[in-house]
Amino acid sequence: MLDILELIVTPQIGLMLLASLAAFATVMTIALPALSRDKVGTRMKSMALERDRMRTSRVGELAGDRSKLRHSSKGIMTQIVEQLNLRQTFETEDVKNKLKMAGLRGQAPVVGFVFFRLAAPIITLVGALFYLFLYKDHGFSVIMRLVITLGVGYVGFYLPNVFISNLITRRQQTLSQGFPDALDLLLICVQSGMSTESAFAKVAKELQGSNIDLAEEMHLTTAELSYLTDRRQAFENLAKRTGVPTIKAVCMSLVQAERYGTPVSQALRVMAKENRELRMASAEKKAAAVPPKLTVVMMIFFLPVLFIVILGPAYISYTMLKK
Repeated sequence: MLDILELIVTPQIGLMLLASLAAFATVMTIALPALSRDKVGTRMKSMALERDRMRTSRVGELAGDRSKLRHSSKGIMTQIVEQLNLRQTFETEDVKNKLKMAGLRGQAPVVGFVFFRLAAPIITLVGALFYLFLYKDHGFSVIMRLVITLGVGYVGFYLPNVFISNLITRRQQTLSQGFPDALDLLLICVQSGMSTESAFAKVAKELQGSNIDLAEEMHLTTAELSYLTDRRQAFENLAKRTGVPTIKAVCMSLVQAERYGTPVSQALRVMAKENRELRMASAEKKAAAVPPKLTVVMMIFFLPVLFIVILGPAYISYTMLKK
């Protein structure tokens, strides 16, 4: 051991070791950049391939869902609408937005809505004429029956709008009920390192069994995030299609995060907390409205029966003693 230490301490051996270390460091300095892989380029390439794969998957899913996303508008309604040129009269941007909010997409719902805007007044007018003039007049005069008929026809003109409004209300209630949970899932996905497109796609798949309307909107947003040049437009389209205030607020936060470069997870965390508080407040409001409603029901159904049970025997005894 001492011989080895003495050999290393000698000047010649020390110079050789230093020269060897210098040569090794020079080789490593030159060879390592050539041997190391471009991690940034590889990551960007994998992200581009993943985006192409997601775009192809979303387009395939949208093309396969013919029942809701695409409708064929062939038939007698289309012929009538085209011959009478009704689309220029009734088809407006507001009508298209309402149909999208009701979950009706494609050309067939537009054609059907325009057709029934014309057909509903005629159908109700003919039905009122038949009922009041041929079936039963109810003792009304001719002028009164004509006024009632015109009033029914006027109401029939707004029946398609009422139908669409009811669809929009029910759909917005469904979206509002499931959105806080979807927002929590979206926050978890983003915090785990997933991109916005991947997070929306994952949440959409998770919601398919519980909230099909919200899952459909998530799928559409994922597709738009994949192929639109401006990602902010996808969030604005989601807010416009749903019309739910809470979803609009979240979409606005995401737009601002995209515009100013703020972390998306931070915006989602704040909005998720607000949505949970809003849902709790809505539940408390409904619970607070139960006692007044039960009071009316008890006054109508319970109190009369209670009075009969209490006063009934006394009345029977009184009548028996009187006899």
